[in-house]
Amino acid sequence: MNGVHDMGGMHGLGPIAPEADEPIFHERWEASALALTLAAGAWGRWTLDASRHARESIPGPEYLRMSYYEKWITALEALMIDTGLVTADEVASGAPAAGFARAAPPLTAERVAAAMAAGGPTDRPLGAAARFAVGEAVRTRNINPVGHTRLPRYARGRTGVITRAHGGHVFPDANAHGRGERPQPLYQVRIEAAELWGPDADARSAIYLDVWEDYLDRA
Repeated sequence: MNGVHDMGGMHGLGPIAPEADEPIFHERWEASALALTLAAGAWGRWTLDASRHARESIPGPEYLRMSYYEKWITALEALMIDTGLVTADEVASGAPAAGFARAAPPLTAERVAAAMAAGGPTDRPLGAAARFAVGEAVRTRNINPVGHTRLPRYARGRTGVITRAHGGHVFPDANAHGRGERPQPLYQVRIEAAELWGPDADARSAIYLDVWEDYLDRA
């Protein structure tokens, strides 16, 4: 979707100011936000892609106002309400509604280390041969979906060369919206800076994007 989260190539958002020796968490509540998001995700009521889309769906003014983990908590609340894990009144009050049995959490403390080590691999077997090969020239499609996509806005309609084939991976555009994983080939594509930013770009620079097959046509 063309939301404020897709900031690549945009001007007017201020300088990037890296923080020296930046801590993993600036406040204790940020660690809790991460833990709650991972613990709630273990229920399996939504996918990683759906979680990303929930953050993208935060209205632009609110998204720009929020800190990183404020976005995580806001999206988590929406996902939990939408999937029936909690009600909006419970979120507002901070207390469980009367008459509902407490559910046992699927991610208990003793299981956290193994779950984190396992991660969430997205590689999947493919049922058909890949359409493209390493070294082939391709053009990214100029798409403007209303749902989730992993094709950055600044890289749409651009020509590049496939530099690596990653095999089959879950297609996020479908997986974010409950339409199944629909695995398809994922490629690394090199796009020259001048192709993205015009003749004033550094002629020695390029970017490498991981691009799903549905995003590509032959150049």
